[in-house]
Amino acid sequence: MRLRLTLVYGGLFLGAGLLLLVLTYLLVSQQLPGVIKVRAEIPPPGVGNATFTQQFEQSARDDMLRTLLTQGLLALVMATAAAVGLGYLIAGVLLQPLNRITATARRIAEAPAADGRLHERIAMEGPEDEVKRLADTFDRMLTRLDHAFDGQRRFIANASHELRTPLTLNRTLLEVALAPRQVTPELRHLGDTLLAINDRHGRLIDGLLMLARSEREPAELSYVDLADVADHVAETADTRLAEAPVLGDPILLERMVQNLIENGLRHNVPGGWVCVVTGAHGPSAFVEVSNSGPVVPPYEVEGLFEPFRRLTGTERLAASPGAGLGLSIVRAVARAHGGEARAVARPEGGLIVTVTLPRVADPM
Repeated sequence: MRLRLTLVYGGLFLGAGLLLLVLTYLLVSQQLPGVIKVRAEIPPPGVGNATFTQQFEQSARDDMLRTLLTQGLLALVMATAAAVGLGYLIAGVLLQPLNRITATARRIAEAPAADGRLHERIAMEGPEDEVKRLADTFDRMLTRLDHAFDGQRRFIANASHELRTPLTLNRTLLEVALAPRQVTPELRHLGDTLLAINDRHGRLIDGLLMLARSEREPAELSYVDLADVADHVAETADTRLAEAPVLGDPILLERMVQNLIENGLRHNVPGGWVCVVTGAHGPSAFVEVSNSGPVVPPYEVEGLFEPFRRLTGTERLAASPGAGLGLSIVRAVARAHGGEARAVARPEGGLIVTVTLPRVADPM
């Protein structure tokens, strides 16, 4: 935009200068015959005095017009160059508020967490012109988004905490009812089923709380080696662990790796394998979990990162051991730490899920 404004300004100046030069040329050319009067003292042999004077006046007129045109064009070129340079500087000054708005929008868009920098405001000062109205509108939009995200987090956290009490009470009542030995097999089976459902709801609440927490940018960052985390969590999986140093919340990162491994173990075929790989490449550290699970259609892969999604539909069955939030938490934790989580379906069956995070130097 700055370049376009400069070209428009320079083009208008050049056009106005050319028009002015043409008008000046025409006006001067019309006035010269009455201005130039030459008296020839000694005309050349064979040429009359009047003829010599007329030729001399015509030659002088042509020279003056040629000089006017040449010098005028030169002056116009120099003035246009100066106007273009000045216009470029002025356009930069005029566009500075837009650059400020763009920089703020870019910082918010590139924040690790979805709502990481919604507290920022442009707070532009100056006259009530179009640019200030744009900045004020952008600030109001950010305020509403900030309130919406904050309200969503509070709702999830409050609802999850409120649901913990009845679930705990239900579990206690079910355990008391099943405690006597004379309980019939049918009643015990029903009680065990209700306990399993109650446990699943508890895992769902824990997952919602973790998801709400993981979507926020970590307040305190610590040095964490993903290889150590994977070595601590991966008990039954094959591992190829190399140093993968990152900065982040140790609890969230451990939960992220644990969810990756549990997802690989849960969605697997009988006798299948799970492999965990960590390492670093360039500016990124990564943890990769692959398994030999069932064949996953490529178009279904991205949907697995959405909450409560599974391959057979959009809802999980009550008997399913998971809460449907595993990979959602993985992606939320990765993005909150400035990274990303991606999955690729293996043609033979199963997934390769890779989380990349910014790499840091070893503090030691």
